[in-house]
Amino acid sequence: MLRIFDFRTYWKTYLIIIGILVLVISMLYTTFLATKLKEGEEKSVQLYARAIEDLTKASDVTNDISLQLTQDFKIPAILTDNKDNIITAVNFSDELNEDTLFLKDQLKEIKSNGYKPIDIKDEFVNQKVYYKNSRLYTYLTYFPYIQLLLLSVFIGMGYLGISAARKSEQNRLWVGMAKETAHQLGTPISAIIAWIEHLKVMAEDDPDQMEVLSELNNDVQKLERVADRFSKIGSIPVLTQNDVYQLLENTRIYMGKRAPRKVEFVFPQFPNDQLIKISVNAPLFDWVLENLIRNALDAMEGKGVIGAEVYEDPNNVFIDISDTGKGMTSKQAGNIFKPGFTTKARGWGLGLSLSKRIIEEYHGGKIFVKKTSPGKGTTFTIRLPKAVVKS
Repeated sequence: MLRIFDFRTYWKTYLIIIGILVLVISMLYTTFLATKLKEGEEKSVQLYARAIEDLTKASDVTNDISLQLTQDFKIPAILTDNKDNIITAVNFSDELNEDTLFLKDQLKEIKSNGYKPIDIKDEFVNQKVYYKNSRLYTYLTYFPYIQLLLLSVFIGMGYLGISAARKSEQNRLWVGMAKETAHQLGTPISAIIAWIEHLKVMAEDDPDQMEVLSELNNDVQKLERVADRFSKIGSIPVLTQNDVYQLLENTRIYMGKRAPRKVEFVFPQFPNDQLIKISVNAPLFDWVLENLIRNALDAMEGKGVIGAEVYEDPNNVFIDISDTGKGMTSKQAGNIFKPGFTTKARGWGLGLSLSKRIIEEYHGGKIFVKKTSPGKGTTFTIRLPKAVVKS
C-alpha cells in the first residue's frame, strides 16, 4: 500500500494531549488549594468555638480577644444548644441570620452533608457550632469544571481553526496543481494534433492508417477534455441537465474500446418511456465515471465484469458502479477517498479524492463505497439530486 501524500494530522493528538495535561495539572493544583482552604476553615471554626466558650468566662483580656475573633469570623455557622435548638447564626446575611425557617433548612442541609459540629462544653455552656463551607471554597470546587468547559471550547476552536486553515491550504495546493497540469498539457497536445494532421495527409490513401489516426484523434480530443477539466478545478462549474443513461452510455463506449477483451460491461439499457435528468457539468462528471471504471479495471487485472445500475427516490438519483475485482478491506474502504491513499503499487492516490470533491462540492451529491470485500469486488454509489425540470 502506497501513501504518496500522508495528511494524517498528528498535531490534533498533540493538541489534545497538551490540553489534558493542562487540565490535569490545573485540577490537581485546584484540589490542593481547596484542601488547604478547607483545613484552614476548620481551624477557623474551632477558634470561633473556643472564642464563644471564652466569652462565657470572666476574664476581660480573654473576652476582648475572643470578641475580636468572633467579629473576624467569615464562615457561615449556626450556634445551637445541646438539643439542636438554634441560638444564633452568622455570615449568611443580615436578613437570613434572623430567618428561623431558612436557618432550620440550612441546619438540616449541613447535617445531611455530613458536617460534624464542634462542641462547646464546660461548666457554663453546652452548645454546638454547625458550619458549612465558605463561598470561596464552593467556588473553588466548581472551578475545575469551569476549566474543563473553557479548555474544551479552546481545544474545539483550535481544532476547527487549524483544520480550516489546513483544508484551505490543501485546496489551494490542489487548484494550483490542477491548473499547472492543464497548462503543461496544452503545448504537447497542440503538437500531437499537428502531427496527426500531417500523418492524415500522408496516409489519406490508406484506410487502415486513417482508421488508426481517427482513433488517435479521438484520444487526443479526450486528452484535451482532461486538460479542460483540470483547468476547471477551483472554479464554479456550469451545470446543465443531462440524461443519466446517456452519460453512462458515452462512458461505456469510450472505456469499452480501451478495456481488455476479457472485461465485460453490463450497463443499463436506454428506457423507452423514461429519462432521468441530473444537473451536472458533463466533462467533470464523465471524469468521475471514467475514474471509477479505470480503478475497476485495475482491480480486476484484465478480466471480469463492470456493471452499472441506476435507481431513484423522490429527490435523488443513485448510480452504482460495481466490479468483480479483488475488493478492499473495511480499513482500506474507510481511507479510499483520502488524498494520497492508494491500494495500487503505482499511483498518486488523487483520482478518488478529486472525484469526491467534484461530486460533493461542485454537484451537491455524495459518493461512497456501498459494499466491498476482499476477493468479492467493490461497488461505489453516486447520489445526485434530481434535476428540476422547467415546465
